Amino acid sequence: MAVVHSPSGTVESMGAIVLAIGVILFALLTLYLVGFDQGAISRSGMYMHELMHDGRHLLGLPCH
Repeated sequence: MAVVHSPSGTVESMGAIVLAIGVILFALLTLYLVGFDQGAISRSGMYMHELMHDGRHLLGLPCH
């Protein structure tokens, strides 16, 4: 009896790992922007600052 090796499982698991890392990095970036940035990155005026400020209130993070 021959054993057939299928490498497709490795590719799928590698894709899942890359996706998980991407989601974690996006979540950390979002947490930084909402929780700690205080408008340092946003150069588009007060719109982004106020949006992130409301997000801080929504998450219960201290901002004042």
